[in-house]
Amino acid sequence: MHIGIIGATGGIGSRVVTEALERGHHVTALTRDATGIEEERENIVWRTVDVLDAGSIAAVLPGLDVLISGYQPGNAARDFADTVSRSIADPTVYATAARALLKALESHPRTRLIVIGGAGSLEIEPGLTRADSDELLHASLDQLGLPREYAAAVRGHRDALNVLRTSNRLWTYFSPAEEILPGRRTGRFRVGGDQPVLDAEGRSRISFEDAAVALVEEAELPRFVQRRFTAGY
Repeated sequence: MHIGIIGATGGIGSRVVTEALERGHHVTALTRDATGIEEERENIVWRTVDVLDAGSIAAVLPGLDVLISGYQPGNAARDFADTVSRSIADPTVYATAARALLKALESHPRTRLIVIGGAGSLEIEPGLTRADSDELLHASLDQLGLPREYAAAVRGHRDALNVLRTSNRLWTYFSPAEEILPGRRTGRFRVGGDQPVLDAEGRSRISFEDAAVALVEEAELPRFVQRRFTAGY
């Protein structure tokens, strides 16, 4: 399989690259500026892409079976505070990117798209998400150590999901667990739909490494086409 990965230098994206390569897939690693990247692994090429430009995305689609987008308005793996700041400054970029991705797929309708989004749109009760409530969302952000202003970015991710939901393309939206950090690849987690997966302590959590496993497994064996899914311990 040939998998394209936008945000290939990011926290999740870099793990998706590694997971895909270790499973024997061919990878096109996509980033804002691929010049100067040195790569010694086999079955991988690096290319530059502008995820807000449908033409730029369309140019990298030929030959891809699946395109996974881990776009963020910054590189959280290198500068988390900068990415948070950029996300707050313009939370509309997530929906803009979703529209550009869908537009690009018009010329390649058989290419599947997996968008890595946010957890704030998961239902904590039937019909209720944290993104719907300032009180719930602020409490969650406080617990995660994020500024309350980041609520705008959480809702920006939700808006991107809603953009995808209007499309008949072969899209999938991945909401990671609320707590997602670098950790170990265990390969042991549970997959869910529109509700968060909670552990025995009631926490929604997963490592970057296991999130990457969930994403590549969805690429290999699609179960959530035109749907959202999540994963957690």
